[in-house]
Amino acid sequence: MLAPISHSEKAMPRYLFQFSYTPEAWAALVANPADRRGGIQALAEKLGGRLVEFSYAFGDYDGVAIFEAPDTTAMTAAVLASLGAGHLKATKTTLLIPVEEAVEAMRRAGQVSFQGPTAAH
Repeated sequence: MLAPISHSEKAMPRYLFQFSYTPEAWAALVANPADRRGGIQALAEKLGGRLVEFSYAFGDYDGVAIFEAPDTTAMTAAVLASLGAGHLKATKTTLLIPVEEAVEAMRRAGQVSFQGPTAAH
């Protein structure tokens, strides 16, 4: 369970970052196992954010990280810096919407209507 943000802190947007290593990166990690969290946290801090979670995974991606970043520009810079290092072959970044914001969006959506496309007659 993630620690809640205190009311005195301004909540930064959170991003889910999924990644896959290149075969060369895996070979380097197998030859020299390393905990990558420190370097990733340092990158996030240089851009005004923080690493919330980092885990390896089974499935389409080798791992996931959750970042807090001050804005999409800072998160984009982190992704570009990561890709520029050459050890990642695939990434996917998703803005995470806090439950409270999603519930407010649901309330607002319930107060408006929208006409979708209709077939021509």
